[in-house]
Amino acid sequence: VQLVESGGGLVQPGGSLRLSCAASGFTFSSYYMSWVRQAPGKGLEWVSEINSGGDNTYYADSVKGRFTASRDNAKNTLYLQMNSLKPEDTALYYCAACHGTWGRGTQVTVSS
Repeated sequence: VQLVESGGGLVQPGGSLRLSCAASGFTFSSYYMSWVRQAPGKGLEWVSEINSGGDNTYYADSVKGRFTASRDNAKNTLYLQMNSLKPEDTALYYCAACHGTWGRGTQVTVSS
């Protein structure tokens, strides 16, 4: 069972990034998936959740209207489209399956 995030990087304020999370070793299409982040020196912050079919999504107030979660169950991949990025979005971003598996994270840095 494995989750591998990718797509992080350095971006200027106002820019965009798309994170991906490749899943393997379990029936991806059966599980709710989440994105969670951890800013430097801070605790974990839940960002978004998407249901197994991909037709229901939920967001933290801090990212609502700027981030969009989606999934491609045929490709066993979860996505997080991040627009209008702010310096306070700087964090290590994890994807997590509702059965408890987490990836190792991908770093997002928003800075000019």
